Amino acid sequence: MVNTHDAFMNVRPMPLQPRTAKDPAARPVPASPAASAQAGNVVEIEDVCIDYSVGPGRRQKIRAVENVSISVRRGEKLVILGPSGCGKSTLLMALGGFLPISSGSIKVNGASVSKPSMERIMVFQDFQQLLPWFSVLENVKWGVRKRWPKLDPQEADRIARRQVELVGLSRQADQYPNTLSGGQKQRCAIARSFAAAPEILLMDEPFGALDAINRERMQQELNNIWSQQEVPTTIAFVTHDVNEAVFLGHRVMVMTSGPGRVRAVVDNPAVDRSSEDPDAANLAMHLRELLKEEA
Repeated sequence: MVNTHDAFMNVRPMPLQPRTAKDPAARPVPASPAASAQAGNVVEIEDVCIDYSVGPGRRQKIRAVENVSISVRRGEKLVILGPSGCGKSTLLMALGGFLPISSGSIKVNGASVSKPSMERIMVFQDFQQLLPWFSVLENVKWGVRKRWPKLDPQEADRIARRQVELVGLSRQADQYPNTLSGGQKQRCAIARSFAAAPEILLMDEPFGALDAINRERMQQELNNIWSQQEVPTTIAFVTHDVNEAVFLGHRVMVMTSGPGRVRAVVDNPAVDRSSEDPDAANLAMHLRELLKEEA
């Protein structure tokens, strides 16, 4: 077996010690993930456990997530990688405010998460996320209006059109969701999410239902869209695909089999590079070894 551990000295065993954001209210433009770290963290997750109640009277507890601690840096793409059933989507739903935690704490800009908010927007792999009675442009504009109800209509239109252009849907701006392909629907959903400028964008295997070619195209487009934002959006992205994790994430958090714990957090020197790139290939091999150790 090839030993890849020496090639990745930035692997940190968990639990991590969260760091306190220096200025939770500020949204500086980071030059890189390293600069983002200096600017502070958007999310602080500390010793989080999540249980599901099942059985008669819902008296039986099944633990899905156990003692997870992680900080999400402002302006980075953090990928949560793990096998099916490890609790990664459950953790993302709790960060979105859709599921309660059993113990520990989840904070965004220093405030505890207790319910959904436009500061934390989720994108799922389901193609039916769009409002069918709205066109592509109107769907994106709806996200802007929900975020800033009092925003000048012309400014809302400008923001929406820019995001539609960034995802390559300008020609489809007046089309309705039932006329779009699966990939186009996902691009529209992503444009709407970026247009609302959330503090953190939560993506739960958004490309999982796409064919291989469109999946790779959407991964590249996500990196391109992220890099073209006036203020880089913080993203937490869930996947069980190792190559997708390497291509997208500035850092990769590897989770164990359920109940999900954090196996390691790995810095990624190969983000946005081809899987044939030596650094990308080595990191992918290393991540697979980490997953095998927990199989």
